[in-house]
Amino acid sequence: MIRVLLAEDMHMVRGALVALLNLEQDIEVVAEVASGDKILPMAAEYLPDVAIIDIDLPAKDGLAAASELYQQLPSVRTLILTSLGRPGTVRRALDAKVNGFLLKDAPADKLANAVRSVAIGRRVIDSELALSAWETEDCPLTPREAEILRLAANGRTVADIAAELFLSPGTVRNYLATVVTKLNARNRVDAIRIATDSDWL
Repeated sequence: MIRVLLAEDMHMVRGALVALLNLEQDIEVVAEVASGDKILPMAAEYLPDVAIIDIDLPAKDGLAAASELYQQLPSVRTLILTSLGRPGTVRRALDAKVNGFLLKDAPADKLANAVRSVAIGRRVIDSELALSAWETEDCPLTPREAEILRLAANGRTVADIAAELFLSPGTVRNYLATVVTKLNARNRVDAIRIATDSDWL
């Protein structure tokens, strides 16, 4: 019997997944949580074979929780289940040493088979997602450029960003101009879109 921990914050989705997985004769959901900060404590208590983790969780995102599991409970395999199929997200998942990455709109039997494969040590990643992640370049922005663009994406003005980071407004404008150039964007808004789609923010 493959013991599963399920981390999903949407109650109806979690309930449906638990019901689907428990229909399988060789899979049993032994624990379920609705927030990322509960994953490690529950995994330590129940010692599941596989943790199915949504990325977008409250309190702690799923990839951070998966990375914690890898470091502290390496015997627990991780399968990321998400609606976020962007290449940058896949790369982050691979960096977090997850064992599988599956989209939520995959057929139910694909999920059960992914759990079985991950449980025996195989890696399961949607082939098209894996290919796009492989072909996607690393973020060309420096940490400071990414930080400034992230603040701009959150609605901060140049003056706000300058005050927050102890920079002059002119320096902030120069950073944003450099970002636009590096991303081959038309303008600042386009740069934010490109960086967001690539999961660089």
